[in-house]
Amino acid sequence: MQAYMRLKKIRFYGKGSTTIGMKELGARTEPDESYCLGERKPIPDLVLEITVTSGSIDALEIFRRIGVREVWFWEDSVISIYALRDDGYELVNRSELLPDLDIRSLEFHSHMADQYDAVNAFIEAIA
Repeated sequence: MQAYMRLKKIRFYGKGSTTIGMKELGARTEPDESYCLGERKPIPDLVLEITVTSGSIDALEIFRRIGVREVWFWEDSVISIYALRDDGYELVNRSELLPDLDIRSLEFHSHMADQYDAVNAFIEAIA
């Protein structure tokens, strides 16, 4: 994803797995990856959660309280994207923050055995 944003000249700030949220909201969590798009902000625009066990949907309530605009769950090599709406999150087919990103291509290249080759092949596919 970072390769895509760099290639497309999208300004981003990775927050990594920093704890986000506030006790006052009853919502604090530490996502696997998180990004602010455009400028640095206290709350990331996009969060990526790598899920090993079920129950990831419950995390959406925490992210809703915090105000994260988009949450991606990576489970069994498939990315599910949820966009924040007034009444909660909606499962969507593509990212609203990165609408030109081919999610299936990202999934495909992530399966490659060598990370260096995978990133290069991904960049070639989207360039």
